Formats: sequence, structure tokens, C-alpha cells
Amino acid sequence: MSFRRVFALSLLMAACAGQAAEPANEVHGDAKAGEGKATACGACHGMDGNAADKQYPKLAGQNEAYIARQITLFQTQKRQNAIMMGFAANLSPQDMHDIGAYFAGKSSLPGVADEKLIERGQALYRGGDKDLGVPACMACHGPDGRGMAGAGYPQLAGQWADYVQAKLKDWKGGTTWGDDGNAKIMPDIAKRLGDNDIAALASYVEGLHAATVAASGSK
Repeated sequence: MSFRRVFALSLLMAACAGQAAEPANEVHGDAKAGEGKATACGACHGMDGNAADKQYPKLAGQNEAYIARQITLFQTQKRQNAIMMGFAANLSPQDMHDIGAYFAGKSSLPGVADEKLIERGQALYRGGDKDLGVPACMACHGPDGRGMAGAGYPQLAGQWADYVQAKLKDWKGGTTWGDDGNAKIMPDIAKRLGDNDIAALASYVEGLHAATVAASGSK
């Protein structure tokens, strides 16, 4: 897929997200119910969704639909992880959305970017790299890294660099999380990135939050 096609697809999906009609069978999560159901998640992800161990993603502030979708992918074994597959096995769609709603209501703690990597990471996130055929990350994940829930794009702001780097390397190596349009975007982009670019981008994402955006302006 060419740079123009990937970039156009990203923008089109983001634009259509706000116009799409809500499905008649849309499941809505109950954060209060999700609190109890999320107890088991706390061991790895933190009870408030801010994982202490950098190998596990922060879930705080992540959008409900994205969390529910990832649990579904683990349940259907389209996304592989022994711990998560076992945890997801007996959850209903309502359970998944309740858990998602609970973590969506929490605040993600900001991370810190490596100053030596910020310039390259910021350039990729905000402007992409035409020579590599890589679109700007913010086209889908937003200038502040909050994502676009309606289009299925997750929040990245504050996410552990170690986790982001590991996932980008997985995608670069050919790993996919499903077979729909969204699942195919990141593997295609990641394979165009070198290891140094992946490290820079992951570090920048960890330090990305409202203060970072305000300080960086339109860079």
C-alpha cells in the first residue's frame, strides 16, 4: 500500500467516524459494573489502569470500544497472548464494554520522553516521512495522542515506550491483530520504520500529553 493510499485511508476513516450512524446493536459499557469485573486486570494493568510494569500497557483513558475490541481479539485468538486469552475466554460482550468503560473513565499518568529522541519522534508523529512512505501518526491518533474512538484508533498519549516499541516491532515482523481494515494499517506502516525510528516514535508517544502539545506547538 502506497504512502498516499495509507494516508488517504487514515483521513477518510477519521472523517467518516463522526458521520457514521450508531449500530442498532451497539453495546454500551457500565463503568460501575466494570469496576468489579476489572479487578483481575489490576495485577498487570494497575487498578486505575496505570500499569507499573512497562511491559504491560496503560489502559487508563483508553476508549471503551477499543478496549472491548482488543479483548474480543484475544477471545477469538486473532491476537495472541496466553494470559489475556485465558482472561478473555468467558467474558461476554457486555463484560468487555463494562471493563472498557471503567478504564476509559480513569486518567492516564503522563510519561517522559527521552530528550535525545524527541526531535525525530516528533517529526514522525506530526509529519510522517514521505521518503519512507510513513504518514503522520496524528492523522489517526490526534495531535494530543488521545485517539479517535469512533474510527477505532486508540489513545497513545503517555503509553509506555517499552510497550509501544515492542508492538511496533511485532507489526514490523508481520504480526497482525485481525483481518479488517484497521488491523492492516499498522503492520504496513511499521515495516517501513527502522529500529531507530521505532525507538524515537515510542519515546515521543510516552511523553505526549497536553503539556507536550502546548510546548511543541505546530512542530
